[in-house]
Amino acid sequence: MVKHLLNGILVTLLFSFTASTLVACTGDGPTDEMTEIPTPPSDEGEDDNEENNDDNDNNDNDNETMERNITITVNGTSFAATLEDNEAGRAFAALLPLTLDMSEMNGNEKYHYLDESLPTESYRPGTIQTGDLMLYGSSCVVLFYETFSSGYSYTRLGRINNPEGLAAAVGRGNVTVSFTD
Repeated sequence: MVKHLLNGILVTLLFSFTASTLVACTGDGPTDEMTEIPTPPSDEGEDDNEENNDDNDNNDNDNETMERNITITVNGTSFAATLEDNEAGRAFAALLPLTLDMSEMNGNEKYHYLDESLPTESYRPGTIQTGDLMLYGSSCVVLFYETFSSGYSYTRLGRINNPEGLAAAVGRGNVTVSFTD
């Protein structure tokens, strides 16, 4: 009985510790290691967001679908991309043209914190694809250049249509990325 009680306490402590930290983009600059940071303040109630998403989907059906094509340029290499038809995609499009100094993170993404927040419709994609353009929290723009599994929540901003050569274009360090109409 004592053994079962101790096992239960250890499992509870382990779960509490792992649930209290996240690995995500930080403003500390380039790193080859994953960085533990506290969970960012949530401006998205997941249960509330599901209800709001249903309402937004119904409203979007009344409007013409936005398929906004943009160009993402990295070190002289241009990639055609399509912005997502959601509030975040439209808000990001309103910022264009935009040039961002993006920092390296974990050998799979470049990120930049905007000065302003964008609308969020966060979800857990499970697998991040090369070429995904996402929003972490409400102001961290992330361009992924490798495919990998993730348990983190993002709002989709868009996607590079053909990401072949993206990893080579972004390189290993910080990079300047331009987003244009």
